[in-house]
Amino acid sequence: MTEAPPLQEPPLQEPPLLGIRVVELGGSVAVPYACWVLASLGAEVVKVERPDGGDDARAWIPPERRPGFGAIFTALNAGKRSVTVDYKDADQRARLATLIGRSDVVVQNLRPGLADRYGIGAEAMLAANPKLIYCDSGAFGRHGPLADKPGYDPLMQAFGGIMSVTGHEGADPVRVGTSLIDMGTGMWAVIGVLAALRRRDATGQGGRIDVSLYETALGWMTYHVSGFLASGRDPRRPGTRSPGMSVYQAFACEDGHLIIAAPSDRLFAKVAGVLGHPDWATDKRFVSNERRWENLETLVSMIEAVTRTRPRAHWQAGLDAAGVPSAPLQSVSEVVAHPQTRALGIVETTPDGWELVGLPLAFDGVRPAQRSGPPALGADTEAVFGVESGPGGEGGPQAAG
Repeated sequence: MTEAPPLQEPPLQEPPLLGIRVVELGGSVAVPYACWVLASLGAEVVKVERPDGGDDARAWIPPERRPGFGAIFTALNAGKRSVTVDYKDADQRARLATLIGRSDVVVQNLRPGLADRYGIGAEAMLAANPKLIYCDSGAFGRHGPLADKPGYDPLMQAFGGIMSVTGHEGADPVRVGTSLIDMGTGMWAVIGVLAALRRRDATGQGGRIDVSLYETALGWMTYHVSGFLASGRDPRRPGTRSPGMSVYQAFACEDGHLIIAAPSDRLFAKVAGVLGHPDWATDKRFVSNERRWENLETLVSMIEAVTRTRPRAHWQAGLDAAGVPSAPLQSVSEVVAHPQTRALGIVETTPDGWELVGLPLAFDGVRPAQRSGPPALGADTEAVFGVESGPGGEGGPQAAG
């Protein structure tokens, strides 16, 4: 038998954004997440922080990854450089403006109006450097009666309707457990920046990008809004269910919950067989998706009377063998330890010893590496501004170059 050729390491690649410099103005989650993505893609990200404590997220502890580095700050700020700027100091504002003028991208979420007041808003910076790409990340959007109000992720989950479709009907409101709006806004910022870089390659011109937490919330609500416009009825909170599909939800087992995704007649018949009740597939109450949805509470009670008798793994093995999609509800510790997570190599260790979740994408089979952990407050102030204030400002990427 011919031996298979030995596995080869993928070739080393230059990061796709190598040579692009990004200035991050602001803090918390949305903009730091956007700039972490850009840094992971190879951009040099200069994080501008207040000297009196820096990014608010630095104080969000416990838990700490290392003394002074909370878990949230660590995850969102790896691979960046940190400089401090006292915005009340005219000289420091001036050198920040010089840095921005020699950079490729700005992403900012300062409180509404502050960037303009400090002379580093989009209009002033684009006038100084027409090749600059300037991304404003706000709370409610650039226009409208709430345009000048600040906002945070849970406010937008509530105001944008996401809490109205999350959790169980009749129970207290539930916030999605991750910063869905903040991180989603960061993703839209990245999409906008990448598109603007592509446009700049073609035209030589930069421009302004606007993203906001509220618009992100509305974007996530797209098919719920479509459903309301079609029916005139507000959607209800479905728990783990998906409206109009059955069976398609979590079921209690002996040791936890298992999601079973069988929204077709063919798949439901297989579920019924695995559970030892093939007769359910021909029961007039359950013969179609529409009938199952009409009698869902009865069907769920019947299924759980069976699934509660065995562990999740028992039922998952039977469903796998029958070709029915299912998944256990895992804790974070189970997720991290799972062989699939390990096989993907998405939990990376940086050269300076930080364990981080990497980008959920790869180029030609290679995931962009996490290059370093988060910076200490102001660690790069002298290095960055020393170069920028030197003759000709050599040493960094040039937006006009």
